[in-house]
Amino acid sequence: MSKNTDLIQILLIVIIGMFIPFLGSLLLNFNVSPLTPKGLAKIGSTFSQFLLIFGLELLVVYIYFYTTNTIAQKKIDREAQKRKEKK
Repeated sequence: MSKNTDLIQILLIVIIGMFIPFLGSLLLNFNVSPLTPKGLAKIGSTFSQFLLIFGLELLVVYIYFYTTNTIAQKKIDREAQKRKEKK
């Protein structure tokens, strides 16, 4: 349980760490006001889209590492079986 809790805390810190520069860039480049409801809605929707794209990227990375790990494990198992048969 603590492993999952630690992971969730780290992900929340990363998300907060990404939001601060994201908000700064929106304020500087697009002159969006975080004090108005329209500005807050624009910031929220834009950051939600950003997180969705970031989540898709993480999913692709996870699938890549999972598949390469599976392929490597199969190769290791085959080599171990070959060595076992030689003895």
